Amino acid sequence: MPVAYHRLRRFAVLAPVTALALVATLAGATLAVRAHTPSPLTRTDAEVVEDALPRLEFLRRSLDDGSAQRMQQLFPEGHLFLHVLYGLSWVDVGTRSTAHRDRALTEARRALAEVDSDAGRAPFSPALDPPYGVFHAGWSNWLRGGVVRLAGGPTGAPAEAERLATDAAALAAAFDRQLGSTGSPFLTAYPGQAWPVDSTVGLAVLRLTDHLAGTDTYTELIRRWRTAADERRDPATGLLPHRVDPKSGQPVEGARATSQTVALRFLREVFPADATRDWATFRTRFASTVPGAPGLREHPRGVDLPGDVDSGPLILGLSASASVVALGDAVVFRDRRTAAALTGLAEVTGMAVEIGGQRRYLGGVLPVGDAFLTWSVTATGWIVPTTESTAPVGGPSPWWRLPWLLLAWWLVPLG
Repeated sequence: MPVAYHRLRRFAVLAPVTALALVATLAGATLAVRAHTPSPLTRTDAEVVEDALPRLEFLRRSLDDGSAQRMQQLFPEGHLFLHVLYGLSWVDVGTRSTAHRDRALTEARRALAEVDSDAGRAPFSPALDPPYGVFHAGWSNWLRGGVVRLAGGPTGAPAEAERLATDAAALAAAFDRQLGSTGSPFLTAYPGQAWPVDSTVGLAVLRLTDHLAGTDTYTELIRRWRTAADERRDPATGLLPHRVDPKSGQPVEGARATSQTVALRFLREVFPADATRDWATFRTRFASTVPGAPGLREHPRGVDLPGDVDSGPLILGLSASASVVALGDAVVFRDRRTAAALTGLAEVTGMAVEIGGQRRYLGGVLPVGDAFLTWSVTATGWIVPTTESTAPVGGPSPWWRLPWLLLAWWLVPLG
């Protein structure tokens, strides 16, 4: 009896210790593996699509459960972003895989219908020029252009192509009026408020419309836009400013990562050489100074300000949203070092779990974050093929993983 008692007592002591050791070993191994997750640039199209499908399945189920409405309560454009990014990611999946093209078209059209619905337009004013503002006009028509492109051109999606042509003409007229009356290239997204990033999406729509139709209708307007935008760059960084005076277009807030990462994705489709130069500048000026976290600062190095409604909470000056979107930039600019670092960072910090064919990050509590990450992972060039990019030299050091590997080594029990 005493022997059995001592064995039971020893088991009671050792069992929790053994379980803790196993958990620590698993956590350490998981960290080490996830830090080395291959980026989209080192995967084949088939591998990227295979990785994207469970992400999209989670987003589809999440949308069916009303996540767009919940995100709208947290972000001014939560409903639109969740639907439009879901649709854009499907367009990229269909571009990468002919086997999934029909499904991609169906899902992209479903997303477009939501973006064009009363709920999709609700946050925006019909009195703006163009109606509902450049934000809604830009993102909705970029997705519409993606549907036309994926369908094989205007003949494959005549209804969407006709609507795209009509909306592009309205966008162009609004840009022309703004340039002619104030000299500013930046349209308003909300009454009395203008962010240059929104106008870069609208400008890319004009370029895509010409590209799909095989015309050069908007070439001169795009040239005028570029000249005016260059005259209104942030003097501190040489990049497009975050926010401008809605009438003059002059900067009232310097460049920030939240808007810059989105703007660069679209500017590359219109001005690839200029955008590559700006990507190099941005990557240097906004690079993280936090060991083990090769993400993007919301503000340039040397500028320490808190987060706001645009950036969300900042962690040691880093913007999680900008870092996620920058992964897509790194993919289209073919910046292998940055893409590898941002992929690894997303995997070690996102705590992804895949259950029942659905992959979600941070428990799926913020689906719009999953949507942005999926858009980045699937990124392709729509007008300028990604294969035509030549990334600037430099980028995060491969040694960024060292703190995570040390943590993994510490977690794995010795002996």
